[in-house]
Amino acid sequence: MNERVPDFNNLRADMVRYQLAGRGIFDSRVLEAMDRVPRERFIPEHLAGEAYEDYPLPIGWGQTISQPYIVALMAQALQLEGRERVLDIGTGSGYAAAVLANLALEVFSIERIPELAEQARRNLERAGFSQVHVRCGDGTLGWPEAAPFDGICVAAGAPAVPETLKQQLAVGGRLIIPVGSEHSVQRLVCITRRTDADFEREDFGDVRFVPLLGEQGWS
Repeated sequence: MNERVPDFNNLRADMVRYQLAGRGIFDSRVLEAMDRVPRERFIPEHLAGEAYEDYPLPIGWGQTISQPYIVALMAQALQLEGRERVLDIGTGSGYAAAVLANLALEVFSIERIPELAEQARRNLERAGFSQVHVRCGDGTLGWPEAAPFDGICVAAGAPAVPETLKQQLAVGGRLIIPVGSEHSVQRLVCITRRTDADFEREDFGDVRFVPLLGEQGWS
């Protein structure tokens, strides 16, 4: 007996309606981006049936793909209009980078695990996101030669906001990052650069991310 293939389009539409719009995601561009990106292409094939459930999923090498709501919340916090250049830290499988590519002009994404970086490149290429550039390296150091960025999105928890990332943020740009003194629980904060020296901080509540490893993260 053949297993029934999930209707991913309907599942994606339900995700947008109930998990996102129903829980306070109001940016229409973010909702449209989440409805355009096929999440099932960015997770292991045997988990495809769970692609639009309201929880993170393992993608190998001890890493996860964030639950859809968190991806949308972080994207919304960046307040993108379509002309921006965005830095994405923690590429993972490439899903969040694909969402950001629907919202910005160009995305630069850094993954520290070589196998995941290569997998993300393949996933993004197959899904048609040629405006996403992926490199393997220490995300806490950013991408200096491509800076400054109008938005920076960090998908791993840091003990503090890396100073290097703050300095790669353009004036008026926004940096969204989980920060906390523990590996497993953080506060999601957004840093807005008002001037060269002035930064404003906004708190979005408790989150759980894998630790941000690197020179300016966890050792």
